[in-house]
Amino acid sequence: MELVFLAFLVWCAGWWINARLANGPRADTRAVGLLVPVIFGLTILLVWELLVRGLDVPLVILPAPTLIAVRFADSLSILWQDFAQTILKGALGGYVIGCSAAFVTAILVDRSDFLRRGLLPVGNFVAALPIVGTAPILVMWFGFDWHSKAAVVVVMVFFPMLVNTVAGLREASEMQRDLMHTYAASYWQSLLKLRLPAALPFVFNGLKISTTLALVGAIVAEFFGSPTVGMGFRISTSVGQLALDMVWAEIVVAALAGSLFYGLIAALEKALTFWHPSQRGA
Repeated sequence: MELVFLAFLVWCAGWWINARLANGPRADTRAVGLLVPVIFGLTILLVWELLVRGLDVPLVILPAPTLIAVRFADSLSILWQDFAQTILKGALGGYVIGCSAAFVTAILVDRSDFLRRGLLPVGNFVAALPIVGTAPILVMWFGFDWHSKAAVVVVMVFFPMLVNTVAGLREASEMQRDLMHTYAASYWQSLLKLRLPAALPFVFNGLKISTTLALVGAIVAEFFGSPTVGMGFRISTSVGQLALDMVWAEIVVAALAGSLFYGLIAALEKALTFWHPSQRGA
C-alpha cells in the first residue's frame, strides 16, 4: 500500500505544480504552455507505474510503463516494419489519394448543382457506414497487402474532406464575389484568388480530421486480413498471445505517429492561414 499512497502524493504534487504554472503570471508564455502538458503526462505515467506495482496488477490486465518501454526498446525492428507497412504505405497512401480526390471532386461539385444535390447526401450515407462492415469487403477486393488498407482509408477520408472543402468554397461572401465579377475575373481567377484562399481553413479542418481517420482505418483494416506484418496484425496476434506489453508498444507507435502527422498538418495550416482570425492568437 506504500506505493499506492506514494502514487496519491505524486498526483497531488503534479496537480499543485501545474495549477501554479497555469494560474501564474507567466501562464501565457510558450514555455509554460509546453511545460504543463509535459508535467501532466509524466505524472500520469508515474502514477500508472506505482499503482500497477502497488496493486500487483497482472501483466495481461495492464502492464507497467517500464515494461512497455523495455518491450518497445527490444522490438524496434519489428515496430519499424509494422510502422512502414501500416502508416507509410496504407495510411499515408490512402490519405493522399483520398484527400486529393475529394479536393478535385469538391471543385466539380461546386460548379454543378446536380452533383451537389446528388453526391453529398450519398456521401453522408457512406460516411455513416461502419468500418467493420466495409473493411472486409475491400480486403477481399484488393487483397491482403497494403492496397486494401489504403482503399479503406480512401473511403474513410474522402467524404469528410469533400464536405469541408465544399463548405469552404462557399465561404466567400456575395459581396466579395460581386467585386471579382466587376473586375471581369473569370471563374478560375475567382477560384484561385478569392475562393480557395477563403476555403483554406475548411480544407485544413478536413485534412486534420482525416489524419485520425486514416490511422484508425489502416489499423482496423488489418484485423480482417494482412501479411505477417503491420500494426493491426501485430495487435490482434499479440492479444491472442496475451502479450499486452507488445500491444501497448504498438499503441505508443500509433499515438506518436498520429500526433506527428496532426502536428505537421497544423503547422502547415498556421503557415498558410496566418491571416485568419483563428491563427492570430496562436
